[in-house]
Amino acid sequence: MTTRFLDLGAVQAFVHIADSASFTRAGEAMQMTQAAVSKKLKSLEAKLGYRLIERTPRHVQLSVQGHAFLEPARALIEAHERALAASSSARQRLILGISDHVAGPDLPALIARMNTHDPHLLIEIRIGSSVELLQSLDRRELDAVMARLHVGRTDGKIVAEEKLGWFASPRWQHRAGEPLPLATLAEPCGVRVLAGRALDVAGIAWTEAFVGGGVAAVAAAVMAGLGVAALAPRMLPFGAVEVGAKLGLPELPRAPILLHSRVRDGRSRQALDALSAAFRNAAR
Repeated sequence: MTTRFLDLGAVQAFVHIADSASFTRAGEAMQMTQAAVSKKLKSLEAKLGYRLIERTPRHVQLSVQGHAFLEPARALIEAHERALAASSSARQRLILGISDHVAGPDLPALIARMNTHDPHLLIEIRIGSSVELLQSLDRRELDAVMARLHVGRTDGKIVAEEKLGWFASPRWQHRAGEPLPLATLAEPCGVRVLAGRALDVAGIAWTEAFVGGGVAAVAAAVMAGLGVAALAPRMLPFGAVEVGAKLGLPELPRAPILLHSRVRDGRSRQALDALSAAFRNAAR
């Protein structure tokens, strides 16, 4: 009987493709070309004897066998990492700041998966405003910060550009003749700056009806009917509706998400690459 051994790198490539639904983003997470990722997947499919990914001109999705293989694939990678960790009790820490306007509801599950995937690396998260986190990075209290474009900072690398829209409660009505009431974060919030500039250029009068300390507070204000907020769709409270076209509001530019990093070592760098790829996938 011929013994079959799976290439762990190929299994890891499959998991990245499944998570991001993209060969390109899988390559970014693994720091290799799209062609190299495709080659690894083909070798894995040949070893298993069935197709894992169904490729179409516009979509990448799991086959029936791919769905069945995904969890065992994750378990195999995690078991391998635990075996490597058994010889060393030391864990490397990565302290990462993520701005409130970037974090999103899926962040806890994503970080938990990354911590499980690499037992050698302990990822600690700090959530706050962009300005506070960048100041902490400058004081070397954080290893990296993922935030919206921040006025006056040019040291970050763009990892994604996210669509924004104008959202309100379905019950909210704009009173004719009054300035548009906005629910927003305090300055120097990058989204607030983008929204204010767009309204000013369009000649639309506006006022800050609510200034909150976090996106959750802004979302609550929106659903309470206090006004309109510029938000990314993935940050929306349940039930919020897009009102930009109805109110004749200007289309908002895509908002960049930037990574500011002091990280140089391979393990933490790989984790940041994987996280960046996940945000690119979420911002599509």
